[in-house]
Amino acid sequence: MPVPADDREIPLYVDLDGSLLRTDSLWESFASALRRRPLAAIAALAALASGRAAFKRRMARLGAPEVASLPRHEAFLAWLRGQRAAGRRVVLATAADRALAQSVAETVDAAPSQPPSPPASLPTPSSAGGLFDAVLASDGRHNLKGRHKLEAIRRDADGAPFDYCGNGPEDLPIFASARRAIVVGAPGRVLREARRRAEVAAVFDPPPAPAQRLRAWLGALRPHQWLKNLLVLVPLLTSFRLDEPLALWEALLGCAAFSLAASSGYLLNDLLDLAADRRHPRKRERAFAAGRLPVRSGFAASALLLVAALAIAAAVGERFALWVLAYLAMTGLYSGFAKRVALLDVATLAGLYTVRVLAGGAAIGVEVSFWLLAFSVFLFFSLALVKRCGELVARFERDEDTAAGRGYGVEDLPVLQSLGIATSCAALLVLALYVQEPAVVQRYASPQILWLMLVGLLIWLGRLWLATARGTMHDDPLVFALRDRGSRWVVGALLVLFGAAALSPWPG
Repeated sequence: MPVPADDREIPLYVDLDGSLLRTDSLWESFASALRRRPLAAIAALAALASGRAAFKRRMARLGAPEVASLPRHEAFLAWLRGQRAAGRRVVLATAADRALAQSVAETVDAAPSQPPSPPASLPTPSSAGGLFDAVLASDGRHNLKGRHKLEAIRRDADGAPFDYCGNGPEDLPIFASARRAIVVGAPGRVLREARRRAEVAAVFDPPPAPAQRLRAWLGALRPHQWLKNLLVLVPLLTSFRLDEPLALWEALLGCAAFSLAASSGYLLNDLLDLAADRRHPRKRERAFAAGRLPVRSGFAASALLLVAALAIAAAVGERFALWVLAYLAMTGLYSGFAKRVALLDVATLAGLYTVRVLAGGAAIGVEVSFWLLAFSVFLFFSLALVKRCGELVARFERDEDTAAGRGYGVEDLPVLQSLGIATSCAALLVLALYVQEPAVVQRYASPQILWLMLVGLLIWLGRLWLATARGTMHDDPLVFALRDRGSRWVVGALLVLFGAAALSPWPG
């Protein structure tokens, strides 16, 4: 779109957080610092006593994010490039710390055509290169937000008219003082107020509709993963107490507590993994990595879910609450450290599954048997290796040597596959030995049927490993099992066989 001659003489000031970027650089820095140096990131909150500008500087030094991968409003960025190519002076004006703002400015290229140099009479507080002629930003002492940003813009423009691009309620006084306002990614109330106070020249990327936001939150919370929490019901099932209303209620409450705790962990994991997810061909579409949900809201939702999970766990019982705390501790260990250490990550994932079984026993007051515990450890270790091998096969097909943020290279694939198949066989062996136990013969109506379960489980695990070797395994084996028709039939058959073994006497 051609730029009118009158506009070329008017400097254009551009907000960073929520306008140029689809995210907030301060919260991105906090998430990055929390992943790299969690204790230092938490201790840095004390810098708030010296003001927000000091806190932003501290966060920028502790956890500067990978600015080149930060999600941007691409349509708005293309428009900015057109303005710059036409010779217009473009300045990045942000409350973010100067070092971080400068870094972002240097990663955003201008349009291919060569713009003229800005007039010598215009001050340039910090040259930027690329798309931006200069950067106005917080300096560790002064937080360049609201009226402070307006004052800096007026000084930089030397009192001349200017246009401003922004998105938040703090930008409304600047819109009112600007010749024209360009609104980017703003909520409806901000857009309405901007139109009341100023001449709005353009609107880019209005926020998603409520239904779209709901879908984004559902994707981030991963409700399909709550199926894993049915493991809490396993002790109830194997102890044949399904007909006890109180035990069933406590077990269902336990499932709810683990579901909330799991979603809290998924949110935190996504927030700590932003940089790695943005380099991944599928995970980069996750809501926080793509900028469809605010990082700040992710931290708040994770905390609320955590509190709700602990409240429900406490209502179930003290022993159960301790297992939930153990699960949360392991989730934090995995997100912050274990996921990058070879085999420790797999052991932690297997432990997260097994803890659910142990917690289910605590919820209804039964001890989990040695056989169930051994079977769980081997089976879940195998499933965790399926997940890692699937990732490595996908990386190998893309000619990438190492899994991003993981402790493996593609050369490790044969070893991991062998280890995974061996642990699958170990789980089957434990089940076979369990079937021969005298207590099993006495407890089940038809223990012979359990052998058919063993065959079904062998087929299912073999199917998982075949899919992994062929490169058709999903990032999550659970998602694969839900989508794969053969897996659904086998799992359904296993449940029917268990019910038959428990309740139906063998003929003759």
